[in-house]
Amino acid sequence: MKNQTGHIKKTGILLLLVTGIFFYSCNKEHFITSPDVQLGFSTDTLFFDTIFTTIGSTTRSFTVHNPYNKPLKIESVRLGKGLDSPFRLNVDGVPGNEVHDLEIQGHDSMYVFVEVTIDPLGNSMPLLVQDSVVFLINNREQDVDLVAWGQDVHLIDGEIIKAQTWENDKPYLIIHSMMVDTGQTLLIKPGVRIYSHFNSTIYISGTLIVKGTLDEPVIFTGDRLEKMYEDIPGQWSGIYFLNGSKHNEIGNATIRNGIYGVHLGNFYSHDSFPDLHISNTIIQHMNFAGISSVGARIRAENCVIADCGFYGLSLTTGGDYRFIHCTVANYWAWSNRTGTSLLLTNYYNLNDTALFTGDLVRADFKNMIIYGNQESEVALSSISKEVGFRYYFDHCLLKVKNPEENPDTAFHNVFFNKDPGFVSTDDYDFQLDSLAFARDKGDLQIAMAVPLDILGHDRTADGHPDLGAYERIDSTTTK
Repeated sequence: MKNQTGHIKKTGILLLLVTGIFFYSCNKEHFITSPDVQLGFSTDTLFFDTIFTTIGSTTRSFTVHNPYNKPLKIESVRLGKGLDSPFRLNVDGVPGNEVHDLEIQGHDSMYVFVEVTIDPLGNSMPLLVQDSVVFLINNREQDVDLVAWGQDVHLIDGEIIKAQTWENDKPYLIIHSMMVDTGQTLLIKPGVRIYSHFNSTIYISGTLIVKGTLDEPVIFTGDRLEKMYEDIPGQWSGIYFLNGSKHNEIGNATIRNGIYGVHLGNFYSHDSFPDLHISNTIIQHMNFAGISSVGARIRAENCVIADCGFYGLSLTTGGDYRFIHCTVANYWAWSNRTGTSLLLTNYYNLNDTALFTGDLVRADFKNMIIYGNQESEVALSSISKEVGFRYYFDHCLLKVKNPEENPDTAFHNVFFNKDPGFVSTDDYDFQLDSLAFARDKGDLQIAMAVPLDILGHDRTADGHPDLGAYERIDSTTTK
């Protein structure tokens, strides 16, 4: 009996050994061990748009794919430059510059996320920064290249600035807003690029002078430089001129991707309303309005205001306005738009808690296009006859629901509800095509005050200026 029991024990031990060897052998065969295996990648090079130094990038990603039926074991995933790399990894949810022992089942994939922060370069020119993500599998390496451009910036962080001049050496990055102090002047030279972080505002209590040129415009936009953000509104707040600000000028600029482009005036202030002369400027892709005003004084020539969520021009609580040869075109497609290309009032109802009024001393619109995809793109509203409400449209193309209701004295040689003939509203190209209705409809005497269009073309040469900011020149390729 004892021998039988011992035999059973020996047999059990033998079975356990055989079973263990069997499972061990199966485990060894669980992963493909051939040195010839190749991982699949969704890209061979991961590119980053220009990154501002010290400011982290957006996250980019790529996928790693197992093209085989059986699982693969990746021994390690690491950055080629290790701890010296400006890039950071997160591999399938695991952060770190080096990650070990990752498994991918047959015909399955995993994500690799990459970020980059670039140290200040001490250089005005962008610098190429490179590294790679290295995969080690079955003692064989594969990699995906990482390529980013780093750009030094002048960093403005919530500052109140005194008189200064911004030169075109490297971009300006504004975070947590900024303000030009009362009695101080900020002069911005040709070609300067100003990038503002989310929710940041450029406040002007003193004076802003923007001196762009046709060849070197000044750019105001958000700080997301990826191509997918190039026409996304709401990335920053806008340029806000406070009461008391005066002698402001913006010439040859592009202002885009904010909540509003330019706003002038504020309530509950005894200071004088701000003023602005703006010319040869494009304002587009705004959540609220291209230009908004509370009783301010604005003179505008050769401006394009387009693609705004509510209003192209929101001119409220009175004021003094002169617009010549501007194109206000609103074909907003991000959501249902309830506003108009032009809103003109002598009052403002602040959240139904306070009503502000102001005399509309003057609102002249000459040789203009005010159009869009709404049934009516002009809204005129006066609170009472006791508050001034003086406006005048001369040689303009307007989209209006009931043009017969408009008083003749305020509309002189005005064209209603005729498609202007823009080159492409989908591509935000508001130049006029060769058969455009708005061609040659302007008044020459009005055009003599602004003889060159926004692109520098002479609109008076043929004696028949076009309406809006662009003069169609058939012998010249459109922009």
